[in-house]
Amino acid sequence: MSQLERAHLAIVRAVDQQGSMTAAAEQLHLTQSALSHAVRKLEAQLGVAIWTREGRRLRPTQAGAYLLAVANRLLPQLAHAEERLRQFAQGERGTLRIGIECHPCYQWLLKVVSPYLAAWPDVDVDVKQEFQFGGIGALFGHEIDLLVTPDPLYETGLRFEPVLDYEQVLVVGAGHPLRRSPFVRPEQLARETLITYPVAIDRLDIYTRFLLPAGIRPKRHKPIETTDIMLQMVASGRGVAALPRWLVEEHASKLELSMVRLGERGMAKQIFVGIREREADTDYLRAFVELARAHRDRAGSPT
Repeated sequence: MSQLERAHLAIVRAVDQQGSMTAAAEQLHLTQSALSHAVRKLEAQLGVAIWTREGRRLRPTQAGAYLLAVANRLLPQLAHAEERLRQFAQGERGTLRIGIECHPCYQWLLKVVSPYLAAWPDVDVDVKQEFQFGGIGALFGHEIDLLVTPDPLYETGLRFEPVLDYEQVLVVGAGHPLRRSPFVRPEQLARETLITYPVAIDRLDIYTRFLLPAGIRPKRHKPIETTDIMLQMVASGRGVAALPRWLVEEHASKLELSMVRLGERGMAKQIFVGIREREADTDYLRAFVELARAHRDRAGSPT
C-alpha cells in the first residue's frame, strides 16, 4: 500500500507553481532526473496519473488537482507546526502573522501594531496583504494567525471580534455640488465617476448596499490602488469616492475634501479581527485582540 510523504506534496506544489519539471527541480534543489524519477515512482505507487502535458507546461489531472489541494492545505500547517515547536524549544513566543482583507484595514492596523510591538517586544509581526478576500481559507489553513476583515464568516472553529465601528461616507472635492448636502441619494451618483479600490463590485458596499438596490450605476467606475492617490483625484474634481470617515479625516488637513452621508441614515460599518478558536487563549494573540478592541471607539461611531 502506497504512503504519501511530505516530499510528494512538496513536489506536487512545486511543479504546479513552476509549471515545469526543470523549474520545480531548481526550486527543490534537486536534479531534473531525480525529480522525474520521484514523479514516476509516485504515480506508480498511487496507480494514477497526476499530470498531463500541454506543450511545455504540465497540467494536473483530476487526481493531481485533488492532491495539489491537499498539499496547499497541509504544507503550510506542517511548516507552521515546525516553526512553533522550534520556538517552544528555544523559549520564543514567535511571530504573529496577520492577514488583511481590505485596503482601509491596513490603515487601521498601523495604529494598533505600534503599541502592540512596544508591549510585546519578544513577538514579531508579519502582515500579509495578498489575501484579497481569501483570508478565511488562510486562517483555516494556518497560513496566518489573525485576520483583519470587514466581512466575518462565522464558521465553526473561528472567532471574530468587532474592533472598530465607523461610518462609510461619500467623499467629494471642495467645489462639488454635493459638498453641502446633508446626505446623498443613489440617483445623484448616476452621473458621477466613482473611484474605488480595485475590488470586485460585489465586494464593494457602495454598490451592494447603496447603488445596486436602487438600480443605479455610476457613469464611470475607476479603480485606484492607493488611498492617497484616490483622495487626490477626488480633491482635483476627477470623481467621488466612498471611504471610512476616520480615514478621510486623517487627510482632511492636507486636501480640500468634504464628506457627505450615504443615505439619510448613513452607512454603518465595522472591522473585525478573526482568530482560530482553539488559540483564543494564547497570550500574545489575546493581547492583540484586547488592544485592538481598546482602540474601537477612537474613530467614533456613526452619528
